[in-house]
Amino acid sequence: MVLTPSTMLPLGTPLPACTLEQIWGAQGPVGSGESGELWSTNALAAEPVLVLFLCAHCPFVKHIEPELTRLERDYGSRVQIVAISSNSTRTHPQDGPAGLREQARHHGWSFPYLFDASQAVARAFHAACTPDLYLFDHQHHLVYRGQLDASRPGNDQPLDGRDLRGAIQALLAGKPVSPEQKPSIGCNIKWHPEATADR
Repeated sequence: MVLTPSTMLPLGTPLPACTLEQIWGAQGPVGSGESGELWSTNALAAEPVLVLFLCAHCPFVKHIEPELTRLERDYGSRVQIVAISSNSTRTHPQDGPAGLREQARHHGWSFPYLFDASQAVARAFHAACTPDLYLFDHQHHLVYRGQLDASRPGNDQPLDGRDLRGAIQALLAGKPVSPEQKPSIGCNIKWHPEATADR
């Protein structure tokens, strides 16, 4: 396990356009993993968007899963939440569609869960780790990126989503989001072997 911080994409960056296979969504599982429906940023409303780079196996993701469930409960009607997994299934087959669907089912998530098989979307976001979190405003410009809160596996800090919740609450209240933001830290995204050689 390699501890990797967020790259901290510049604030104000527009939401990268993408179209990906949706393997889980509001109506339950969609498609088979090989032929799922497509989800596109073109379909997003002019409302805030929270993008979560996750996977099924990472202990840092597993640690925050209960708070992600609470975040969807508390903000899912006002913030468009979408999760993306970009890990290579060549090296980590447990992060393939079946594993992701089981993760979402287990936690009762209803937000779209997308599979970035080519890893092109992770590159567009400059995503580096799981979890990596990005909050965009109503015009879909980046206002927050970084950690959920200070909690990490084994550090005894409260898992309360404090940092991300503060940003969401400010955004929904029409207030500026503080630019003082700390990077997320987690497992590195598992790039395809040839991509690792190219980086």
